[in-house]
Amino acid sequence: MDKIAVLVPCYNEEKTIAKVVADAKKALPEAVVYVYDNNSRDRTVELASQAGAVIRYEYMQGKGNVIRRMFREIDAECYVMVDGDDTYPMEYAPEMVDRVLNHNADMVVGDRLSSTYFTENKRPFHNMGNSLVRGSINRLFGCDVKDIMTGYRAFSYAFVKTFPVLSKGFEIETEMTIHAVSNNMQIENVIVEYRDRPEGSESKLNTYSDGLKVLGTIGRLYKDYKPLGFFTLLALLLAVISIVFFIPVLVEFVQTGLVAKFPTLFVCGFVMLAAIQSFFAGLILSNMAIKNRRDFEIQLNMIKRDRQ
Repeated sequence: MDKIAVLVPCYNEEKTIAKVVADAKKALPEAVVYVYDNNSRDRTVELASQAGAVIRYEYMQGKGNVIRRMFREIDAECYVMVDGDDTYPMEYAPEMVDRVLNHNADMVVGDRLSSTYFTENKRPFHNMGNSLVRGSINRLFGCDVKDIMTGYRAFSYAFVKTFPVLSKGFEIETEMTIHAVSNNMQIENVIVEYRDRPEGSESKLNTYSDGLKVLGTIGRLYKDYKPLGFFTLLALLLAVISIVFFIPVLVEFVQTGLVAKFPTLFVCGFVMLAAIQSFFAGLILSNMAIKNRRDFEIQLNMIKRDRQ
């Protein structure tokens, strides 16, 4: 088992990868630097190897797939994950590692949004998207994570070996955050400077399609981890729709003693039944989620016991 493993997912990063590896070795000389190539068509692998990185491969395209492979294959006391685009200064890595090894943190978030991100990043929709995602997760899950989408993080062994990677692409960072929050794992924030990509280096993140995937991931995980809240909101929505369409039917019945819109009345009844079913589904799934959290704690204890 490595003491510290630096994990660098890469796809066509020949402009920056050598510098990222060199900076990682300088900041964390005791660490092993792993570069996981994701079907690059340029000199990423060659340059990373020359810089002293251990090269491994993931042939299924997508950042989520790469992280799944890294977490399965690498055993370390502390993991540092950083993108290969040289947007994150590695001088913050020792502090992040210290939070994991000496302060029991399960996940340390490299917080760009509290420093230079909004001035350095030249893509305004990315700025808006990061703020939207951060606000949504902090409100829905009752937490205070400063940067949800950052690719600069440190993890404990327990986090890595209990994290079920379901996402295939860039929504993986959102999934990591929600997993840690929902399972009451210790999350800490370290403010880091952010610098935009150098000229000639292009982002693989699609603002619109990947943004929609991230929002969809938030909704899916809110349903999975907070089913009572999700299905209660759905029940309220259905109940409001049913009542709004039922009121004119009721008013007409009071005035005339007749029900002229039987189809509307029937539909309102079925929608209200759906609202009631939704609420009770939330109750049932909430109990199942509580059991899953208990099982997770048992799994976590077994992992910690096996390491001793």
